[in-house]
Amino acid sequence: MRNIQLIIEYDGSRYDGWQKAVTSAKNGSSAKGGAIQEKIEEVLEKMEGTKVELIGAIRTEAGVHAYRQVANFHTDSTKKTYEMKQYLNRYLPRDIAVLEALEVNDRFHASFNAKEFVFEYHITIGEVPSVFDRKYNYYCFKRPNIKLMKQAGEQLVGTHDFKAFSDNKRMKKSTVRTLSSIDIYGDEKEITITIRGDDFWPNMVRILVGTILSVGLSEIPVEEIKNIIASGDRQKAGEAVEPKGLFLSDVIYR
Repeated sequence: MRNIQLIIEYDGSRYDGWQKAVTSAKNGSSAKGGAIQEKIEEVLEKMEGTKVELIGAIRTEAGVHAYRQVANFHTDSTKKTYEMKQYLNRYLPRDIAVLEALEVNDRFHASFNAKEFVFEYHITIGEVPSVFDRKYNYYCFKRPNIKLMKQAGEQLVGTHDFKAFSDNKRMKKSTVRTLSSIDIYGDEKEITITIRGDDFWPNMVRILVGTILSVGLSEIPVEEIKNIIASGDRQKAGEAVEPKGLFLSDVIYR
């Protein structure tokens, strides 16, 4: 059996996120466009004539986009990988694209083998927000202090218990994570925050960005970042920013 790796780009605006949910007949189907994983599996199953399980590197929540999501599936198909790529792109919705299809080692697992994930968040800060960026950038009405934002980011880098940045009060897994870098670049019109770490749970990146942005807007003192981490109290961290400005930009394997 062959193991096929896909590199996928998607606009998550109309989807419930990457991972398909288990829905009952009582609950009905999703209010949005379903899950991206589900859409790709539907085309793969049409191509293969049998059920296919697609494994994604990391879950992205509703409304979040990806420049480079990684996934894999197993198949007995004799199709060449470029034929698979062409077939998928022919039948997938136009807001999902397969950039690459590669045959990989049978032991490759898109999620288990991933070592780090890179997310980007885009913030518009110009006096008049661009009508063309409104679907993919968060608009900040005030101009934040980028120097303070960078200082906040420096304190978040490292291995910490990030419980204060979780919306899941019943989270049973360890909330200790390692952020290897937080880079913040800004000009007169836009700020980009790039966060790289070993793992992220749903909403974590958006809460981190919201906290950094709150520091830049002088809503949270930069000196409070260490106290927020130590407290483990979600109420002390910033609000989760809107998902539309968030992109999964890379998955790192070694």
